Amino acid sequence: MTYIKRGTSEFKKVNIALFAGGFCTFALLWGTQPLLPEFAEEFHISPASSSISQTSTTVALAISLLIAGSLSEIFGHKTVMFISLVASSILSVITGFVPNFGLLILCRILQGITLAGLPAVAMAYLGEEIEKKSLGMAMGLYISGNSIGGMAGRIINGILTDYFGWHIALIGIGIVSLLATFIFWLVLPPSTHFKPRTFRMKHLVITLFSQFKAPGLIYLFFIGFLLQAGFVSLYNYIGFELIKPPYSLSQTSIGFIFVVYIVGTFSSTWMGMLADQYGKRKILQLSIIILLIGVCITLNLNIWLKIFGLAIFTFGFFAGHSIASSWVGELAANNKAQAASLYLFSYYSGGSVMGTATGVFYDCFDWLGVVAMIAVLSLISLLFLNRLGTVTKEKFKFSPHKIY
Repeated sequence: MTYIKRGTSEFKKVNIALFAGGFCTFALLWGTQPLLPEFAEEFHISPASSSISQTSTTVALAISLLIAGSLSEIFGHKTVMFISLVASSILSVITGFVPNFGLLILCRILQGITLAGLPAVAMAYLGEEIEKKSLGMAMGLYISGNSIGGMAGRIINGILTDYFGWHIALIGIGIVSLLATFIFWLVLPPSTHFKPRTFRMKHLVITLFSQFKAPGLIYLFFIGFLLQAGFVSLYNYIGFELIKPPYSLSQTSIGFIFVVYIVGTFSSTWMGMLADQYGKRKILQLSIIILLIGVCITLNLNIWLKIFGLAIFTFGFFAGHSIASSWVGELAANNKAQAASLYLFSYYSGGSVMGTATGVFYDCFDWLGVVAMIAVLSLISLLFLNRLGTVTKEKFKFSPHKIY
């Protein structure tokens, strides 16, 4: 069987298409994050309550990922991803017209459901179509599209909100995403290794839960949970920290803080390549340590050092997520889309649960509470990584350098 290799035109097409798809998905998913202070003020709610507009989407996304991954094994990877992007973009435009917080939450829940199609399937598509030696780089480029999408969504929404209000901001990001969706459809090569399965609910449930039997996968699920928990916790509340004295930044200025996502674009690709060369366990461990150092730096009151800490944290996070994502594809022997769905279910569950829970620590202990929570989550993830390395070393003892 022929797999797509690095350096070929097909490899470039895959990367362009999934970069565009990742851009759409994460611009839509995270575009409301800098708007949380706006929601809190307009609807007269607390910071923790306003974060529900983000949490509700990630909860719906996390649950839907389990279904989307299974459906893609029946209807095809490219089709499911395309429908997901079109529906999510249209819902963003609709959300821009809602008059109250309740309808906003409803639209965001529906958007979380439709958004699940691309992240659940993209990892499986890459795992099936790209040769193993090129997978780390391909996954890194896909994750970089995620980081740029998340950055652009926040910046665009921040600027549009300052000048026209958050309603126009959500409509605008929906239109931009629709344009990127058609680039995705035109460029992405069809799956050549995909074999459609008939719909059998019992079989799908059995194969879904069989993923927990694969050595090491459960630890990757925990690591994904903890990584995203820390990431969402930091970016949910950094806006509240920077909009009040002594910083008193505008929505536009806070939006541009997310330019630090550029380092995530670089780190996800570069560290993914290093993981292919030196082993996933070592580079993932390094990524988590970098993340931990970065969040501690944000405790400094100097605005430039705080932003520098955000950049270091973001570098480590996207590197870690990229490596863990590609590792899932290697450890899952069969039904890779379902394995990817379970990883992402854990990943977004972490952001959903801790994204709001950390708000309580912010209310009680200010920024120190947020940093302390993320530091604890990072240390726990290192413990799971140590166990993961032990398990995978035992499984692949004849060629360990390829896996851990």
